[in-house]
Amino acid sequence: MNITVINGTGLQGVTYKLKEMFLEPFRGEAQIEEFYLPKDCPSFCVGCKTCFLDDEHKCKDAEYIQRIEKALLSADLLVFTSPAYVMHTTGAMKAMLDHFGYRWMPHRPAEEMFGKRAVIITQCLGAGDKSAARDIKDSLSWWGISCIKVCRFKFLGDVKWERIADKKRRSMEQAIKSLALKMKNLDYSKPAHTKLPVKFKFLAVRSLQTGLGKDNPDYTDYKYWKEKGWIDKKRPWK
Repeated sequence: MNITVINGTGLQGVTYKLKEMFLEPFRGEAQIEEFYLPKDCPSFCVGCKTCFLDDEHKCKDAEYIQRIEKALLSADLLVFTSPAYVMHTTGAMKAMLDHFGYRWMPHRPAEEMFGKRAVIITQCLGAGDKSAARDIKDSLSWWGISCIKVCRFKFLGDVKWERIADKKRRSMEQAIKSLALKMKNLDYSKPAHTKLPVKFKFLAVRSLQTGLGKDNPDYTDYKYWKEKGWIDKKRPWK
């Protein structure tokens, strides 16, 4: 199987430690490709709308974005990691997700995403783990992913792994390893089930695209939906 990991920071702190624990059961059996932000996506989206109105390959940062997208689309399991920075995901993670706005359902979602499985790992000192995970989950859901597992932690005391209380560290290790085994034992030969919330989003956007297409048949997003057959009866899920 193929696993693509997007790390919201290049620091090797608590989040890195948790991610390594999660990946441990897969090593030696899976092909794992990792990206570290901001190194692997160093530029901000500037809102030029080139990806929306014309072609994502003409984005000023296409060399980074298309490499990441290729890895995302070919993966069986997606893993996103981020510590909480001021109650949210890291700025580097947000900057990367902004670049993939064109893959949100109101634009040109990738058919492959509807069968993906994803894991989000976040941690914080005090508070922010939930909102940091939500920042990432919002994008994944609007990409079409239904199977999203979140493993988040909060603790008080110190940000150094070795200084976290033993009881808390053992609890975190147990939770992350338990999730890893559950994900490892899934049947990846079959796509994940697309759940009703994602289907509702898709159908609502389909109605929107149908209306836009009547006004402007040459609209980039409408043509994409039309070519996919989604304006008619075809759907991206099995």
